[in-house]
Amino acid sequence: MAASSASLAGASASLAGASASDLLRSSTSGFNGVPLRSLGKGRLVVKSRDFSVAAKLRKVKKYDYPWPANPDPNVKGGLLTHLSYFKPLKEKPKPATLDFEKPLVDLQKKIFDVQKMADETGLDFADQIQLLETKYQQALKDLYTHLTPIQRVHIARHPNRPTFLDHIFNITEKFMEIHGDRAGYDDPAIVTGIGLIDGRRYMFIGHQKGRNTKENIQRNFGMPTPHGYRKALRLMEYADHHGFPIVTFIDTPGAYADLKSEEEGQGEAIAHNLRSMFGLKVPVISIVIGEGGSGGALAIGCANKLLMLENAVFYVASPEACAAILWKSAKAAPKAAEKLRITAPELCKLQVADGIIPEPLGGAHANPEWTSQQIKKAINDTMDELTKMDTEELIKHRMLKFRKIGGFQEGIPIDPKRKVKMRKKDLSITKMPDAELQAEVQKLKKQILEAKESSPIPPKLDLDEMLKQLEKEINQEYTEAIKAAGLTERLLQLQEEVSAANADHESLDPSLKDKVDKLRVEFEKKLRAYPNHGRLQKYLKYFSELSEAKKLSGVSKDTVTFKQELKTTLDQVLSNPRLKKEFEALKDEIRSVGASSGSGLDEELKKKITDFKKEVDSQMVTALKSMGLDVAVKQDKATDPGTEELKEEIVHQIDSLVNSSEDIKNKMQLLKSEVAKAGKSPSSESQNKIDALVQQIKRNLAEVIGSSGLKEQYEALLSNGSLDSAADRVTDEEAREHVGANSTIS
Repeated sequence: MAASSASLAGASASLAGASASDLLRSSTSGFNGVPLRSLGKGRLVVKSRDFSVAAKLRKVKKYDYPWPANPDPNVKGGLLTHLSYFKPLKEKPKPATLDFEKPLVDLQKKIFDVQKMADETGLDFADQIQLLETKYQQALKDLYTHLTPIQRVHIARHPNRPTFLDHIFNITEKFMEIHGDRAGYDDPAIVTGIGLIDGRRYMFIGHQKGRNTKENIQRNFGMPTPHGYRKALRLMEYADHHGFPIVTFIDTPGAYADLKSEEEGQGEAIAHNLRSMFGLKVPVISIVIGEGGSGGALAIGCANKLLMLENAVFYVASPEACAAILWKSAKAAPKAAEKLRITAPELCKLQVADGIIPEPLGGAHANPEWTSQQIKKAINDTMDELTKMDTEELIKHRMLKFRKIGGFQEGIPIDPKRKVKMRKKDLSITKMPDAELQAEVQKLKKQILEAKESSPIPPKLDLDEMLKQLEKEINQEYTEAIKAAGLTERLLQLQEEVSAANADHESLDPSLKDKVDKLRVEFEKKLRAYPNHGRLQKYLKYFSELSEAKKLSGVSKDTVTFKQELKTTLDQVLSNPRLKKEFEALKDEIRSVGASSGSGLDEELKKKITDFKKEVDSQMVTALKSMGLDVAVKQDKATDPGTEELKEEIVHQIDSLVNSSEDIKNKMQLLKSEVAKAGKSPSSESQNKIDALVQQIKRNLAEVIGSSGLKEQYEALLSNGSLDSAADRVTDEEAREHVGANSTIS
């Protein structure tokens, strides 16, 4: 005891001269052999005259189970529902109005105002209220029966839309939620559990979104991590082992794509689920109750039957993401939603979805209980169908459902309506062998020759079909030749530039025209080196021959009949007895005179011949008009051959001068463009431009003609009487303008 007292006194003396940090740093500071664990909850106090040191263990918070103090044994779903974190909301969710629903809100406000006025004044407004309510119901029906794809996307994302657990507690008699992936994690974004529907036990798995901001943060907005998919897989295997049918509910924008999820194997977890679901030996039904996004939805969606609520969507990429990729702006989301075909009706047509579950007018959030009962009915009906299959049939049925998606059969003709909207490169062109094509051409030519010899009316041949086939072959060969020449990109770029110029009603820029000419020349050079150049030339030759054959075979029965009628009419005119008698008398009179040419006839006889010719022409015209034909008698003016040669020479010289003048050529090209741009009804500004260009071209032509010696030749024509002139004498300027304008601008 004396030794112990001495040692404690020594320790106290050493403590008095040491700091607190030195005392607590290691076991050598006077506390050797005194572990803190043995002290329990007690307080260790070392007293001294100068300070005191105290250490206290932290109290661990007990786990907060949701089990109430006095559980209600008659609660719907049984006592186990008390273990669920999903409780009714203490406050009603705030009403949310979508943009396209604002007209309905205005009608609701009017109904509320009229009801308020009736309550305040005591007057009877029942008729007005009924009329407004009828109008509201009709507007609601019209709106929700003609929804666009992007509007259905907004309804599927509605904040008040019923969630997976809302539907579960509405359709099951009992439900027990099962947590954890047995690897230390429990993802709240995926909920799993066992429930009863009409006495039949199911394994329910679904994405769970929140009903407000707090729940959405807790549930990660329905975006699962790898732990959620592994939990789902664990419960699928559990159901497969015990023979429970599986029902999955899909409602997620996609798997959570943060860095930690990727590090923990998000892709592997989804892939593992996809592979494992195709081997499940129990019936599997998937129901899309909101939005189903990409692999995050498919990871629990490989089912025998995929059902969708009426306003649900199922996509590989959201419309906003698709628009940002293709059109570089999320504002094109409505267009992307339409092109993606993500709605339930479209997916049923494509055989991706197998059925549509109806929703009430206004969406599932308008009447969640009714929607849940429709889901319950669909589950019972579908499960009755699937339970008739044995295990092998179920697995094969599930495999074939996904194998047939996107499939097509070769040889089936394309729908004509669809063919119009498709690009040319999407149409498959079946190439016909050269020998077969040549045989067909020779066969058609032989048929045409035989038909011409046997009958004046050739039979109808399949020329149109052959010409279409040849045209496809030629277009395909030209396409391949452009690719082989490496001119595809340049051609597409040039087409865009020309299309833009035409769309703006602008005349082709000379530089753009030069690009077109250069590309054409380059292509023609490289075309000769194209390996199939000989076959292309052969196709072009066949096309030309068949086109000629089509012209020959185009003689119809109506044409032959018309010719016969025309011949009969003319014969009747020429066989007129009076005309025959006058004709014979004129012949005798000419013989009696003995003239060998028209110059030997006297004026009186010439006049008789002219009158007889006029009478015959008059009767001919009358007969042709009686057949319904428009007849115009052409008066030929005899000209001297030398004068015609002189005219041709002047026109040729003018054309040569114009072609050698770049200024005149450019102005004439610009004039053509302005005329084409102005159209049939040009504006005053366009007309002024055209008139100014015409005057400039006339002046330029006048200068060119004046310096080329054409004036003397033009005056020679005038003196010869071959040109009609408005005046007896014209000035030099008028002559030059007359020749230039009338000979060249046309």
